[in-house]
Amino acid sequence: MEHQKLSVEAIENGTVIDHIPAGLGLTILHRFKLLHYGSAVTVGFNLPSKTQGSKDIIKIAGVSFDEAAANRLALFAPEAVVNTIADFKVVSKRRLTLPDEIAEVFRCPNANCASHGEPVKSRFYVKHQGGHTKLKCRYCEKTFPRQAVLEA
Repeated sequence: MEHQKLSVEAIENGTVIDHIPAGLGLTILHRFKLLHYGSAVTVGFNLPSKTQGSKDIIKIAGVSFDEAAANRLALFAPEAVVNTIADFKVVSKRRLTLPDEIAEVFRCPNANCASHGEPVKSRFYVKHQGGHTKLKCRYCEKTFPRQAVLEA
């Protein structure tokens, strides 16, 4: 007899963000304002993963992500999978791809950028150069490595 143990409770309807690199679950909760939906959110940290060793997972009841919203996660967790749940079943699995543009998730690292003092939302163009992801601010037009923007 095989015993199956769930580390994180199943949800009836909503979204599951799976295969988040271990340690990034809180960052994703914060940056993407996932608690602001007012829905039940379950988070698992450092859960066992066959492919990653360990992973984080986020489950949000009653919330569905469209393709654009899901793909914004790719800057943090390119290997993550966004699952749509209906009646306790996975009805779609979405592998992430980097968008061409990302808005309202990061602050520009340039302290002199207009996005800091003006009533505009941050916006970056996503570029791939030499195998690295770079982000170019729409306002100050400076280009930053992905990590500099994630930490700003």
